[in-house]
Amino acid sequence: MEHDGQLQLYAAVADQLKQAHATVRTLQVPEGVRMALTRKLLVITAAAKHDLAGAATRLERFTADLEAGRMPEEDR
Repeated sequence: MEHDGQLQLYAAVADQLKQAHATVRTLQVPEGVRMALTRKLLVITAAAKHDLAGAATRLERFTADLEAGRMPEEDR
């Protein structure tokens, strides 16, 4: 049973990551901000390989920040 739950969580995180990447690609922000957001998503993706539940939490926080308009500063 636990394995099925892990698979469902994996599928949900994968779908949310895909949506988040699509959202970041379409944002009208400076390229440096887009790069910083993409880098955050890549970190979450890497974390999902080792800590799926933690990555899901980080992704939810990332999405909430994005929806609230909280953007990282532009990388230089």
